[in-house]
Amino acid sequence: MAMAFSALLKRTSAIKSVIGGLQASRAFASVAVDSDLVSAASDVSLQRARSWDEGVSSKFATTPLSDIFKGKKVVIFGLPGAYTGVCSTQHVPSYKRNIDSFKRKGIDSVICVSVNDPYTINGWAEKLQAKEAIEFYGDFDGSFHKKLDLMIDLSAALLGPRSHRWSAYVDDGKIKALNIEKAPSEFQVSSGDVILNQI
Repeated sequence: MAMAFSALLKRTSAIKSVIGGLQASRAFASVAVDSDLVSAASDVSLQRARSWDEGVSSKFATTPLSDIFKGKKVVIFGLPGAYTGVCSTQHVPSYKRNIDSFKRKGIDSVICVSVNDPYTINGWAEKLQAKEAIEFYGDFDGSFHKKLDLMIDLSAALLGPRSHRWSAYVDDGKIKALNIEKAPSEFQVSSGDVILNQI
């Protein structure tokens, strides 16, 4: 019993150490309000969430950022990974439940992007029953988030290089509002409710 309790204390201490390390590794984005998102990552394309068979039939097509943002009003949010805690239970749901309010404010699309392959993020989106409300995209090699300086090393949580948790309102490619959490475990400024009030 004493050995089991000692092991539990060590595990709790390790978890606290990981969280502390993640908070300490906060980076600052290279983009800000009034930045042109498309120009900041002009050579980058994202991968629309899809099944493997759909990927094959599309010849593994990708979507240029100009197709996603130019001439449109878009709300986009990035998160550390599919199937992870806060992302599944809070982040995506906060946008899904506000989708009608976004549409009433003239938003053309609400987009979720993560450093995942498009097949994993597709399965996750289907599990969350969110694909009809939100467009999901993979950033399979992190190139989009690297261009924006929004990457973070989450190796301590066995995730490797991932995205910060963030959100933005983008009008015709130009960032009108940008919110970045201090740590990927936090959910204070990047919710659907916050960005809705910034439009």
